[in-house]
Amino acid sequence: MSSAISVRLDPEALRALAQLESTGLSRSDAIRKAILDSASRLRRRAVVAAEVAALEADEGDRREMLEVADFMESMRAAG
Repeated sequence: MSSAISVRLDPEALRALAQLESTGLSRSDAIRKAILDSASRLRRRAVVAAEVAALEADEGDRREMLEVADFMESMRAAG
């Protein structure tokens, strides 16, 4: 199902749209692609944020990370 929408674009958004259209996309395809790409980035960020939160909550992982950091520091050349 398709829905038509209306949007007012500021000069920055118009320049960005022109840049997308310059790749050969139609105006509708450029807008559709921009929306889908933006939503995909938001989903990826949410997934990464959840992974980071899980790692930060994992005491065993945090302990191992500190042990590795201490080991790496002990291996560093003096000076």
